[in-house]
Amino acid sequence: MIAFDEITAARERIAGAVLRTPLVRLQVPEAPAEIYLKLENLQPIGSFKLRGALNAVKQIPRSELSEGVVTASAGNMGQGLAWAAREHGVPCAVVVPESAPETKLAAIDRLGGTIVKVPYDRWWEAIATSSTPDAAGRFVHPVQDENVMAGNGTIGIEILEDLPNPDAILVPFGGGGLSVGIASAVRGLTPDVPVFAVEPEPAAALTASWAAGEPREVAGTQSFVDGSGAPRVLPKMWPLAREALAGAFPVPIDDAAAAVRLLVNRARIVAEGAGALALAAALAGRGGTGKVVCIVSGGNIDEAKLRTILAGETP
Repeated sequence: MIAFDEITAARERIAGAVLRTPLVRLQVPEAPAEIYLKLENLQPIGSFKLRGALNAVKQIPRSELSEGVVTASAGNMGQGLAWAAREHGVPCAVVVPESAPETKLAAIDRLGGTIVKVPYDRWWEAIATSSTPDAAGRFVHPVQDENVMAGNGTIGIEILEDLPNPDAILVPFGGGGLSVGIASAVRGLTPDVPVFAVEPEPAAALTASWAAGEPREVAGTQSFVDGSGAPRVLPKMWPLAREALAGAFPVPIDDAAAAVRLLVNRARIVAEGAGALALAAALAGRGGTGKVVCIVSGGNIDEAKLRTILAGETP
């Protein structure tokens, strides 16, 4: 796990630059639990990724930033790193899969980041190896950088300040940096509160690995839930996830779309696919019947996909 003092230090380091997002009760009487939403979609970049990116960049020696920074991202970490790089006056390059959502790419461009599109397998290789031949700069891993995870963990501190004794916390799982960070913070404050990971069903590598008790690879089918799910769990993240988390759940893609639709229609909240995963799991009873916190990790969804969802379909 990530040391609690590293998370508290990260909180001081990024204070004033990131939003202390609200924790709000979702008013859906038919829900099986008392659901609370941690609205990270309200961050300046529309995603929690600003927390980890900024904490990481602030700790890189200036001597290592001569060529700027680079990451591999489906979009949100790219925005977070581009924001942090702009604040430090250094260039930022973002290696993205060819299928990356245009909404996220446009945001990276607005923030001054250079976009490098590559095939999915080449993009995943950059994540697996923490390096890329496609762009120069100091590589900041979107998931397994401990400074990134510490920044993400600040979300856990905020949750427990607003709701000291939740019965469960559900977190979308892409690579594990968000869930491990939050779970590390929760363990440091309230060890009995379980933190569960939630994945899209077509790419639920952690769920499969958890059931087997060892890393497993899955087909990794891509879906509109572009910010979560993967064909395999990164080797460094598997032991961290096993130690920090209480379990993992898969969510059908149709349920994720239904959760996006519910958030818009009932709460006037726009979430991307990954941002609605935790709520979809909670509505299915995965978090139990008590006070369940769902992380709305981001709200960067293409307009066309959102229109399709609001029309009652799944992109």
